[in-house]
Amino acid sequence: MMHLDYDGKRHWFCIKSQPKHEHIAAAHLGRMEGVEVFCPRLRFQRKTVRGVKWFHEAMFPGYLFARFEFGRKLRDVRYACGVSSVLQFGGRYSTLDEQIINNLRCRTDEGQIAVMNDAIKPGDSVEIVEGALQGLEAVVTEVLPGSDRVRILLNFLGREIEAETYSPRLLPPKHHPMAV
Repeated sequence: MMHLDYDGKRHWFCIKSQPKHEHIAAAHLGRMEGVEVFCPRLRFQRKTVRGVKWFHEAMFPGYLFARFEFGRKLRDVRYACGVSSVLQFGGRYSTLDEQIINNLRCRTDEGQIAVMNDAIKPGDSVEIVEGALQGLEAVVTEVLPGSDRVRILLNFLGREIEAETYSPRLLPPKHHPMAV
């Protein structure tokens, strides 16, 4: 980050949103002329009482990024709906290098969404979320070719048992898209 004195150019800034309002701030800022917004989100699966469901969350909860001309747009950005503040360090507004934003963009799709890798592979610890064994944890021993079936090893009543099940009945481990 570099400290900024007004220079008439557009720079990337980190914007703090109001709690759980990243998407609202992004929508309002995105409608402003001369303001570019990047609000990356994660798409992942989570177990619910109705089974496994897909969810979306901000990649950086409470924050998003906006590129604008500091001198002309700071006030508009600062007071946009959903915005809490423009991040400062030591009382000075700091910019982000464009390469940081480009690196983040490479990890998201055109909708600014990064899907957390949910592919099940041998050795993964998984949770069974449907059927008679719901709630038990198991280890994937083999992904069976040409089907949605996997072979798992689980500890049941003090014994290790190998079983086959459908992969949609398993909650895979979460592999964060920012991990190398």
